[in-house]
Amino acid sequence: GPNQWLSGRDAFKSALLNYYSSMLEFGKKIFESFALALELPINYFESTITKPMAHMRVLHYPPQDPKSGSDQMGIGAHSDYECFTILRTTDVPALQVLNTDGIWIEAPSIKGSFLVIVGDLMARWTNNYFQSTVHSAINLSGRCRYSIPFFYGTNSKEIIEVLPSCQSEITKAKYEPIQAGEYIKSRFNDTYVHLQKESSHCFS
Repeated sequence: GPNQWLSGRDAFKSALLNYYSSMLEFGKKIFESFALALELPINYFESTITKPMAHMRVLHYPPQDPKSGSDQMGIGAHSDYECFTILRTTDVPALQVLNTDGIWIEAPSIKGSFLVIVGDLMARWTNNYFQSTVHSAINLSGRCRYSIPFFYGTNSKEIIEVLPSCQSEITKAKYEPIQAGEYIKSRFNDTYVHLQKESSHCFS
C-alpha cells in the first residue's frame, strides 16, 4: 500500500524520499559491480531493474539488557529476500553476520561507509557464488540504534535463472528458474502468519 506519512513532518518525509532516490541510483552502481565480479558486461543487469522491487524501512532498536545476551534479539536470524540490501553504518553496533564457519561475528561499523548484504535472489542467480547473508541484530550498546535498510530487487516479472557462467557439467544449477515477484511473495507468505491464513482462505 501507499506510504503513511506523519502529519506535520514534511522535513522527515522529504529527507526519506531524497535518501530513497539516492539509494536507488547507488544500487545501480552496485549491480554494475556484481556484473563485473561475475565477468559479465557492466550493464548486464540494467534491463532487469527498469522498475525494481526496491523499498526501505525505518527501524528503531531500543537498547537491550546486557544480561539477556543473545537470548534477546532486536531481530532474529534471517536472510533478505531481494538481490541485496544497502545499510548505512552507524557508531552503534548491533548487526551480526553468520560466517561460513557457522560463527556469528559483529559486522564492522566504519564511519561514512555502507554495508551491502547479499540477498536470496542474487544467491539464486549466481548459484550461491554470492551466498545469501544470514544476519541478526542484537543491540547491547546501551544506546538506541536507528537503521534504514534499503532492499533492492529486480523487476517483479524478471525470471531469476542460474547464470550460464555460474554452472557447468561439474557444477549443476542448484535452483529452478522463478519469477522474482513470485519468489518474494512466497517468502512473505512463509514469514507472516496472517498471510498464511489469507492464502488458506483463498483455497478453502
